[in-house]
Amino acid sequence: MRNITLLLFLISLTSCYTTDQKNNVQFDNSKDGIVSSGQPLASKAGVDIMRQGGNAIDAAVASAFVLSVVEPSMSGIGGRLQVIFRLPNGEVRGIDASTQVPELYDPNTHEKSSYGYSTIGIPGVVAGLVKLNKEYGRLPLETVMQPAIKYASEGFKILPGEAMRHAYVENIIGEFDGTKKYFLDDTGNTYKEGKLFIQDDLSKTLKAIAEKGKDGFYSGVVAERMVKDIQQNGGILTMNDLKNYKAIESKILKSTYRGHEVNTLYLPSFGAITIEILNILENFDTENLNDSEWVKLFSDITRLAYEDRPIQNNYDSLNIILSKDYAKKQANKIHSDNISSLDYNGHEIGEWVAEIGHTTHLSAADKEGYAVSLTQTVGPLMGSKVATNGLGFIYAVTLGGYLGDYKPGDRANSHISPTIITKNGNLFLALGAAGGSRIITAITQVISNVIDKKMSLFNSLTSGRVFPDSDTVQIENHKGLSWDNNFVSSLDSLNFPYRFVPSVARFGRVHAIKYDELSKEFIGAADPDWEGSVEKY
Repeated sequence: MRNITLLLFLISLTSCYTTDQKNNVQFDNSKDGIVSSGQPLASKAGVDIMRQGGNAIDAAVASAFVLSVVEPSMSGIGGRLQVIFRLPNGEVRGIDASTQVPELYDPNTHEKSSYGYSTIGIPGVVAGLVKLNKEYGRLPLETVMQPAIKYASEGFKILPGEAMRHAYVENIIGEFDGTKKYFLDDTGNTYKEGKLFIQDDLSKTLKAIAEKGKDGFYSGVVAERMVKDIQQNGGILTMNDLKNYKAIESKILKSTYRGHEVNTLYLPSFGAITIEILNILENFDTENLNDSEWVKLFSDITRLAYEDRPIQNNYDSLNIILSKDYAKKQANKIHSDNISSLDYNGHEIGEWVAEIGHTTHLSAADKEGYAVSLTQTVGPLMGSKVATNGLGFIYAVTLGGYLGDYKPGDRANSHISPTIITKNGNLFLALGAAGGSRIITAITQVISNVIDKKMSLFNSLTSGRVFPDSDTVQIENHKGLSWDNNFVSSLDSLNFPYRFVPSVARFGRVHAIKYDELSKEFIGAADPDWEGSVEKY
């Protein structure tokens, strides 16, 4: 019954936010600068920073810190992030600030759990955002962080989606003193939609970061409180872990797609798989496919590409994955219909998708030539579910098997894949997504919609998506989506297993910016399946 109620709520939520644009603009354009993020206050904060003289880098950092305040169920300063960005000279760079495995971790003896103190690794978000601002931003960190500090200290009204996510884990929240203190009200219930949510302790933690930068989090009082609480409750984080953590420069992966340059990130991001899907897709005339043919083709491509996820860490294998020749061989399997002969019941693709979502993405760009695609997360809904009393933030889930088995010092891999596409060296598209294992498929479907089908950016986000799980092809189907006439009968004629999924936001949540060369404008779009918004400068 709870799941049915949740589904109905989500459908009504989506309907509300896709039709009422007055309070939540999900599509807009600007010649000067634009931000698209998962929460209106975050998008507004980014643009406000631009108005104060900041560039798109500053805007992205401001938005990311605000998201840690207004969407604590999906991201926060106790989590991890990956960011790719373009500089005015055309150079594309990236920062890896994923959570890291602590030095005391023993994969053979460590507790296997889906949440709790034992799942906490070394947080990366703060180091990543501070590095991004310090090396590429224009405004002081204190200025850039003021919106987040303000919303934490003065409060904000909780949106329906965030309230719903808190309620979904209400019983678990009560297991941890700190989390209970911050996320349950005086009646012992989670905060309802529209209630003012004040986070005094989080504002103090943010102020420490604003004043001292990285040292305000990874050393001193904040670090000591983290380590003491985690170690007293069965975790393994040490002061040395925090002291030695660094946000590092990412390895950029490059490819092309139908005359466009694709830029994405190597591990711990899954950018190689994003490129592989596009490389295979490039071998097909997608422009003239009907909806059912597209569903079948993209599902087959995804199945082939996802089989290569385990071998990305081997450089020889990586070079193969990124190769156009290899993509052609993969495409030939589909051309010859070999892929269709696979036993769907035994052809395991594997997936992880939170029941109601996790992770958040933002994109930002400005007229100076800066563009940012940034994804951050705490993992499945409210991550570890743990907050330290006195600090106010949720830790990401990293250990315990959720992201695989690792050794000390490793960084947790994930499907996170922020992407920047250029054309003739100029910005064309900056995008990324939330959605677990569906992040890559959401991104690549949007890219294909824009480039192959010549859809507007917003229409490319509203178009229904697909994802092949272990035994069938899942097809997004809910209010606001439309498939072509005779879709079902056409699907049946292709003879493959499929099912329609009415859940919103289950096929990824994309926030994107496109640059239009003709109008010289940035076009921003926020996924209509959620509460995101676009704010323009």
